[in-house]
Amino acid sequence: MDEWLIKTFEKNRPRLRAVAYRMLGSLTEAEDAVQETWLRLHRSEAGAIDNLEGWLTTVIARVCLDVLRLRKARQEEPLDDHVPDLIISREDGMDPEHEALLADSVGMALLVILETLAPSERLALVLHDMFAVRFEEVASILGCSTVGARQLASRARRKVQGATIFPDVGLKQQRTVVDAFLAAVRSGDLEALVAVLDPEIVIRSDEGPVRELRGARTVAEKAMMFSQFAQRAQPVLVNGVAGLLSWRSDGQVFSVMSFIVRGNRIAEMDVVRNPARLRRMDMASVIMRRI
Repeated sequence: MDEWLIKTFEKNRPRLRAVAYRMLGSLTEAEDAVQETWLRLHRSEAGAIDNLEGWLTTVIARVCLDVLRLRKARQEEPLDDHVPDLIISREDGMDPEHEALLADSVGMALLVILETLAPSERLALVLHDMFAVRFEEVASILGCSTVGARQLASRARRKVQGATIFPDVGLKQQRTVVDAFLAAVRSGDLEALVAVLDPEIVIRSDEGPVRELRGARTVAEKAMMFSQFAQRAQPVLVNGVAGLLSWRSDGQVFSVMSFIVRGNRIAEMDVVRNPARLRRMDMASVIMRRI
């Protein structure tokens, strides 16, 4: 394989991973998509490719589109219940690899909303709005007209814009609110916990019979059931916003929680508890002393 081609692909790898992560919401599947793109490049007539970066973007988009369509056809997991993979970082900053994946404020809440889009809507929105791919190219990937590609992106954009996906306070204030949440759970103070939650708060989980709960008191009462794990928790960044990492008594990670803070209250929470998914996350560099 030509050394220039290898170097060019490696130069584009961070961008390809970022595209795949936004498309699939899964770090493992994103890596698989990048590898499949490399294999297709290896089998192609690379010398005949005029715009290699564009070619790579097109290929990985098609690979991801196939995965999304297969996921939906098999109905392996309801899209409304799927919590995307989390990127965990230390509070004192993210490493360059995480920064590349999370550029353009791709927080947890946005990824959750992307999961509710149809595969074609998601591709149109991700490629055009996040990676500045022209609608003509998007249309070619989807096999539709340019007007159709624009309509798909517009439809997806309305769904995204109609949801609360970003904190409206800085990280320092986010941490203050999340610390108040943690203190209330640890002390068993239900009223203090309700006070730090938005009345219309929504909490999503990837495990258990009920995947979504709404309302401050309902969420607070549920959180109190897990107060033992709050005693063993540390602050982390979860997709760039304030989060918590907690352990079981045996030292195994119990959960990762992500918070969206608005108006100095917690408006949304996303929780990953599935052991298999937790094991796939790279948390070695962020875990502190397990208290």
